[in-house]
Amino acid sequence: MPASTGRRSDVIDETVPRLVGPRPIPDKPSIAVLPFQNMSAGRKQEYFVDGMVEEIITALSRIRWLLVIARNSSFTYKGQAVDVRQVGRELGVRYVLEGSVRKSRNHVRISAQLIDAGSGAHLWADRFDGSLEEIFELEDQVASSVAGVIEPTLQAAEAARSVGRPTADLTAYDLYLRAHAMIWSSARQISEALPLLEQAIARDPCYGPALAWAGYCCFRLLLDGRSDDPAHRVKGLDFARRALEVAADDPGILANAAQALAYFGEDIDAMMALVDRALALNPNFARGWHVSGVLRMSAGQPDIAIAHVETSLRLSPRARVGTALAIIGEAHFLARRFDEAAPHLLLAIQEDPSLTVPYRYLAACYAHMGRLAEAREIVRRLRAISSVVIQDASFLRNAEQRELYLSGLRLAAAEI
Repeated sequence: MPASTGRRSDVIDETVPRLVGPRPIPDKPSIAVLPFQNMSAGRKQEYFVDGMVEEIITALSRIRWLLVIARNSSFTYKGQAVDVRQVGRELGVRYVLEGSVRKSRNHVRISAQLIDAGSGAHLWADRFDGSLEEIFELEDQVASSVAGVIEPTLQAAEAARSVGRPTADLTAYDLYLRAHAMIWSSARQISEALPLLEQAIARDPCYGPALAWAGYCCFRLLLDGRSDDPAHRVKGLDFARRALEVAADDPGILANAAQALAYFGEDIDAMMALVDRALALNPNFARGWHVSGVLRMSAGQPDIAIAHVETSLRLSPRARVGTALAIIGEAHFLARRFDEAAPHLLLAIQEDPSLTVPYRYLAACYAHMGRLAEAREIVRRLRAISSVVIQDASFLRNAEQRELYLSGLRLAAAEI
């Protein structure tokens, strides 16, 4: 597992008392983590509560697109009943995370909630339970979980904020956010997201996240069978390579560009090394673990792929799980665990029926299980959303696993 480098994103570090009056809201998403309330009997657990908040701030600060207010600013509110909208104005942030800790004998419960500081609306809430026998391990677990959940939650909130703006006033950032929301809403909308990203890139040719996601969209259109245009391969390679040129230490750019380039045939070990670097920069990066799982599966390492995708689900339990379940099912299939593969693939299709790849794997899976009638029914459903049944499977680098997949597809598609 990659080790953290200790690098941190933009963290506002104020050593002066908090100022009275509003502060300007920065262009990038920004958050303050308020001191958590100690709900235990007595005050002797204050050190634990404050340490927990410090760990959460540190974990959040590794999200490079997120500006995090440092502890010595947010802790000026300790012991006060606060209005989060006032906190937002005084610290100049869009979001506030608050919570509480309750200790009972050897058990602790930590509750947290994310609030839009502009409207006071609650965006996310969850609670974590565990033993106090190993306090530091529990702190790491909670901080990691909170950071992993907050990242996609904030992305979604930013996307919603962008959609509410007039189209005529959109910047490259707005275009990127609209495309990002489309990519995750349905595989079918990837074809609509790509032109938005291309517009964002036209406005800012060095916009790394837009370049990386554009490369992703190009390979997904080919992978899903929604395009047979060779231009998507050419453009996808160009977008992904340009993204890496400006990536610096941005984990999201590294992971998305690596996934696209791996599909287009770049050295798989080098691409896995890029994702390992992304996870070293931010071990709480749920999508990084997901992409690592995808690449491990492509490299012929299905069990590692499953472990990495399951890590991504633990870090981001509220994210859409269709693609994660698909990767887990596909990995079980490549390991010839057909009975375990089929339920995961069915669930992936159920969550997003526009995902084409799980249909192919499920058809191949049923065929190898001797369930040919069901295999052919899945092929019929696939053809309703894609003209491609037997795709180019060169992204599977293990020849035996590739043939397992293709032979099952050929059998399922025969005589239909």
